[in-house]
Amino acid sequence: MDIKGKVFIVTGGASGLGEGTARMLSAQGGTVVIADMQAEKGEAVAREIGGAFVACDVSNEDDGRAAVDKAVSLGKLMGLVNCAGIAPAEKTVGKNGAHALGLFSKTITVNLIGSFNMIRLAAEAMSKNEPEATGERGVLISTASVAAYDGQIGQAAYAASKGGVVGMTLPIARDLARNGIRNMTIAPGIFGTPMLFGMPQEVQDALAAGVPFPSRLGTPQDYAKLVKHIFENDMLNGEVIRLDGAIRLAPR
Repeated sequence: MDIKGKVFIVTGGASGLGEGTARMLSAQGGTVVIADMQAEKGEAVAREIGGAFVACDVSNEDDGRAAVDKAVSLGKLMGLVNCAGIAPAEKTVGKNGAHALGLFSKTITVNLIGSFNMIRLAAEAMSKNEPEATGERGVLISTASVAAYDGQIGQAAYAASKGGVVGMTLPIARDLARNGIRNMTIAPGIFGTPMLFGMPQEVQDALAAGVPFPSRLGTPQDYAKLVKHIFENDMLNGEVIRLDGAIRLAPR
């Protein structure tokens, strides 16, 4: 798929991996709808890149439809990148007792159900597209995590939510093959995002040193480069790509 002239939705596009992706897509000639709950940041990024902003809780059906409808109003919706997510940390049994069930449920709702909600709604709209010369009508990309494979202490909820994203990658690709829609997932390792930058510098340095090569934190630009390649390489479908510098997480 050629990005130029197409419309894309990026959830979580107000910051971090999503912002890096939105800026890349705009630089390549795409029109971007940023779907995020951070209105001030999202509107600012949208203005800078000549895109649009929609306030969106990805787990809410009406919000998701509003984002898709906005994208369709701007042209041919050909891509969705799911970057919205939360990463709480809590042990199964901690000092204060059992893991809060509400927190576990919220993590699943945002990270897994939210991703699927946006996938199903975007795919519905893409299915109505006139196909490209290759027969393609759209591409869906979600964000998992290496925690889906190497979940650490305190990551039961997060790892479960991202494991679900990994698990649905292939069946969704198979579901949508007849529609000419590809579905892919990226599983980032340790990336320099707003969540990580809130940690002490010595912690950030230690995390970077633990990456075999390159021994640094991943950047939103690294993520965006892979998104670009996935959009442009139509043989990539139904797969999860680890973007992690060969790291395998220790228990803690």
